[in-house]
Amino acid sequence: MKAAVVTAFGQPLQVMELPVPEPAAGQVLVRMEACGLCHTDIHAAHGDWPVKPTLPRTPGHEGVGIVEKLGPGVTDHGLGDRVSIAWLGGACGTCRYCLDGRETLCQDQVNSGYSTDGAFAEYAVVTAAFAVAVPPGVEPVDAAPLTCAGLTAYKAVKVAHVQPGENVAVFGIGGLGHLAVQYAHIVGGTVIGIDVEPEKLALAVELGAHHTVDARATDPVEAIRRLGGADVALAFAVSPRSFEQAFASLRPGGRLVCVAMPADGDLSIPIFDTVIKGISVIGSIVGTRGDLAEVFELHRLGRTKVVAEGRKLDDVNAAIADVLSGSVPARLVFEF
Repeated sequence: MKAAVVTAFGQPLQVMELPVPEPAAGQVLVRMEACGLCHTDIHAAHGDWPVKPTLPRTPGHEGVGIVEKLGPGVTDHGLGDRVSIAWLGGACGTCRYCLDGRETLCQDQVNSGYSTDGAFAEYAVVTAAFAVAVPPGVEPVDAAPLTCAGLTAYKAVKVAHVQPGENVAVFGIGGLGHLAVQYAHIVGGTVIGIDVEPEKLALAVELGAHHTVDARATDPVEAIRRLGGADVALAFAVSPRSFEQAFASLRPGGRLVCVAMPADGDLSIPIFDTVIKGISVIGSIVGTRGDLAEVFELHRLGRTKVVAEGRKLDDVNAAIADVLSGSVPARLVFEF
């Protein structure tokens, strides 16, 4: 099978032929139909984070495909089922976090494309219990970005506890941000889209944003304050400066939800303002299998739109360069 493999940090991925993997007990073999390119895949390829993947490694955690083979003991999927391969590829199931519904915090979790080979390949294996079913009517090219970009944006809105009428500032209208605009709109927020690209601001309006701010042309903090300040600021831009702007834009009682993870970013916040204004700073990382099922259902109902552009796996390095340049509309998806 063809796969795109990280063989050395910071070097181009190598597209090579590998054996088709065999599903172990409790796993399924999936013939990939589509896989989105997430910024986390790029961080993995560059070895940006303190915990680095072991190499060689096949990235990819926005995978969607058809179950072609069942490992021993699998009963919750059948041949021909369409399933997803998400970031959370497995968890222990017995720790306090797994038991109380916070499985994404499990300290023994498996991460697709990071601690195990992922979906930048024609075939991949995944633990059956973590292969969330894709409902009929949700096309693979849409389902793939929803598996991480949609899930992560949805979870960020969910943990922010957005109330109808609250101002929700979305910093970064990209693969995650364009979906966050829609989820914030669905729950009744007054959405403010912030970006430096006019095309992405226009997209935010198309998807339901009530206001936009061109952060290249104006100070986003002052612009948001003129709108009354943000009750919720969702930080999706991979820029430490944008996190500081998101925090500064909050009104009393506001919530900053940190989602993007800049490679060398630190967040410095004023303790006095945080205390006096009752500000909350929240970290939000992807979502659970239950959250993903909700994301798929919202899309099946026609409540969300995925903006994506198809690519071929052979062009993986050009796709990464395009993402880093900020020139892509929202999400790039490898189609098999």
